[in-house]
Amino acid sequence: MTAETAIRCEDLVKNFDTTRAVDNLSLEVSPGQIFGLLGPNGSGKTTTIRIVLGIFVPDDGSLLVLGHQDPLSVRDQLGYLPEERGLYPRMRIDEQLAFLGTIRGLSFREAKRRAGDWLENLGLAEKAKSQTLELSKGMQQKVQFAAAVIHEPDLVVLDEPFSGLDPVNTRLLKDLILEQKARGATVVLSTHRMDQVEQMCESICLIHQGQAVLTGKLDEIRASYGKSTVRLDYDGDASALAGLEGVREVRDSGRSASLLMDPTTDAQMVLRQLLDRVTVRGFSLEEPSVEDIFLDKVGYDPRHEVES
Repeated sequence: MTAETAIRCEDLVKNFDTTRAVDNLSLEVSPGQIFGLLGPNGSGKTTTIRIVLGIFVPDDGSLLVLGHQDPLSVRDQLGYLPEERGLYPRMRIDEQLAFLGTIRGLSFREAKRRAGDWLENLGLAEKAKSQTLELSKGMQQKVQFAAAVIHEPDLVVLDEPFSGLDPVNTRLLKDLILEQKARGATVVLSTHRMDQVEQMCESICLIHQGQAVLTGKLDEIRASYGKSTVRLDYDGDASALAGLEGVREVRDSGRSASLLMDPTTDAQMVLRQLLDRVTVRGFSLEEPSVEDIFLDKVGYDPRHEVES
């Protein structure tokens, strides 16, 4: 890849009737990195992905994908795993992977060879002659990933790639994504799995109501918040965590919690309060997690599901 940036969006706008799905959005993705694209439900994230892939044409703004203004001119260099699966239900998966490879520029012989290699790597060699509809959701997801990268694209866009996977296969897919980076590909990762974003992404863009509300290198973003989050492991009644002086928000998970402190709060003062209320098993002061930052920026309403 020779482009200085894998993706550059400047002031992108996309309207659907009276709804503005993307509102003057600007972001930049450097080559060879894993980039996290995040946002709550209805934020414009999927629309942005479809603009980058050339599925939608923006109403305004400029776009460069792998150095080209028209994404369709480099479509054989793009790989896409959509959130809504796109496999043919009654087609054998070995034939399907080979077919999808050929429409991305591979010879039939090479596409067939790569299809066999991918099914072996994914532990699906015994299912090669099975139809898609005969596979579990997790197996289908792995085949969909192989279909997205069989032609070794320079830019790989993955929308909710861990959906339907158990922990073992989540780890397998994570390793395969890292292999894509290792061979020099740029990966755009959109997922509600904030732990995976934290482990894998170097930079992120958080979209809210069609606008980029936070973008940059993840380490720098976390550092800018300072060590203002207490990680608490405790035994006791969760109601005892309410009303702590100097704590603006408590996110309780049962036997653990995140306490978001006011900027001027002394952590030792918070600890002293806690010792009078619960049994403290662990207490540490840290930079906020991606999930903390996400919820801080977009707000949290427990009546609504939040997804990327």
